[in-house]
Amino acid sequence: MKPRRKFIKQLGAATLATGISKIAQSTNSMPSKEAEKIQVGLVGCRGMGWADLSSMLKNEGVQCAALCDVDENILNKRADEIHQKTGKRPLLFADYRKLLALPEIQAVIIGTPDHWHCLIMTEACKAGKDVYVEKPIANSIYEANLMVAAAHKYQRVVQVGQWQRSDLHWISALVYLSTGKLGKIRQVKAWADVNYGRGFDIKPDTDAPKGVDYDMWLGPAPKRKFNENRFHGSFRYFWDYAGGLMTDWGVHMLDMVLGGMNVSDPISVAAIGGKMAFPLDASETPDTLTTVYDFGNFSLVWEQFMAMGTSPYFEDQGLPGVAFIGENGILAINRERWKVIPQIENGKYLTEAVPESRSTASGLDAHTRNFVDCIQSRKPTNCTIEMGRNAALVAHLGNIAYRTGEKLTWHADSQTLLNEKGSKLIKPSYRAPWTLPVG
Repeated sequence: MKPRRKFIKQLGAATLATGISKIAQSTNSMPSKEAEKIQVGLVGCRGMGWADLSSMLKNEGVQCAALCDVDENILNKRADEIHQKTGKRPLLFADYRKLLALPEIQAVIIGTPDHWHCLIMTEACKAGKDVYVEKPIANSIYEANLMVAAAHKYQRVVQVGQWQRSDLHWISALVYLSTGKLGKIRQVKAWADVNYGRGFDIKPDTDAPKGVDYDMWLGPAPKRKFNENRFHGSFRYFWDYAGGLMTDWGVHMLDMVLGGMNVSDPISVAAIGGKMAFPLDASETPDTLTTVYDFGNFSLVWEQFMAMGTSPYFEDQGLPGVAFIGENGILAINRERWKVIPQIENGKYLTEAVPESRSTASGLDAHTRNFVDCIQSRKPTNCTIEMGRNAALVAHLGNIAYRTGEKLTWHADSQTLLNEKGSKLIKPSYRAPWTLPVG
C-alpha cells in the first residue's frame, strides 16, 4: 500500500481519497424527506450529549425518540426544548436500560461522565443499537478494549465523538502532512494550555439536589457522599470518573497525532507534573503535566497547564493544538487555524511557505452527519471504535505514568504493563451490583 493511501485509510474519512470537495459535498447532503427517520435516544443530557443531539437533529432524517438522565431537572428542561424545536415530546427515563429496551430506538448517543461509557455502550450494542459515544470512550484501558470487542461482536456502527476526524479544517492539514513536504517528522507536540481552572475551591459534602438519583449517577464508581465539585462538568477532575485534561482535551489532540502519524500504541511513556499551580484546590488530577511517549521513529510530547492560556506556535490564547516538527518545517494546527513554519538553512526555506488556513465550518456537524450516513450505509464511521480506543489508550497511559511516578513500557501484543503499580490501573473495579461487561 502506498504511504498516502495508507494514511487516508488510517485517517478514517472514507471519502478523503476523492478530494476535499467531495467530502464537503457528502457533509452537506441530506436524506430525502421521504426517507424513514432514524429514531435516536440520548443518555446524558447536560453537556456534550446535548450538543451532539442538537447537531444530529439538524439532519432532516433524524428524530429524538427518548431522553435519559439521572437529573430530572435537566431531563424535563431538555424535553421542553425538544418539544419546542420539533413539536414532539420524547419519552423520558432515569434508567438507561429502559431506553435501550425500546424497539423503535435505532441509535443511542452517550453523553454521560466517562465512567459510564463502557456499560452503556456495550449494552446498547447488545440491544442492537448503533452508538455515538463521547470521548474518551472509557475511563480505563480495559474498558476501551471491551468496547471494541462489543462493537465487532454485535456488528454495530459506532462513531466516537473525536469530531476532528470529520472536520475539513483538520483533514486538510493532515493531507498536507501526508505529502511528505516537511521531511521526516522527528517529534510531535500536543498541548492543552487552557485559560480556566482558578477558583475550584473545596466544598463540603451535602445531600444530592432534589430530583437527582445520585446513586444511579455514581453507578459502577465507588460509593461516596454527594459533593458539588464531583458533579456535572467538574466530575472530570476526579479519578473515579475521568482523567482530567489528559482525557478531556488530550484525547482530541492525541487523536490527531495518531491519525497524522499512522500509529496506535506507544512503546514507552514517562510523565512529570502535579498540582503545582493550585495545590489546595478540590481536584485530584494534575493542573500541570508533561508526558513523553516513545513511538519508535518519533517522540510525542504532551503538555498541559491549567489557568495558563498560552498556545505554542500561535497567538491564540488557550486553544489546544498539535505541532508536527519535521526536517524541513513545522505544521501547527489548532481549532481555528493551521500553518506551516518553514525551517531555514543558509537563508533559504527548506519547504515552501503555505498561506495560513482558517476553519470555516462545524466539525461536529460534519461528524454527526457522517454518523447518520453510516447508519444508513452500514459503512465504517470517520472515527471508529478502534480510533477511540487508541486515543484513550495513549491518554490513560500518560495518566498512569503520572500516577505511578515511573517510566512505563507498554506491550501492545498482550495489552499489558510489566509495572506492578501501573498494571493495577488498567482494569477498574466496579461497585456492586454493577459488573464489568464480559468480553
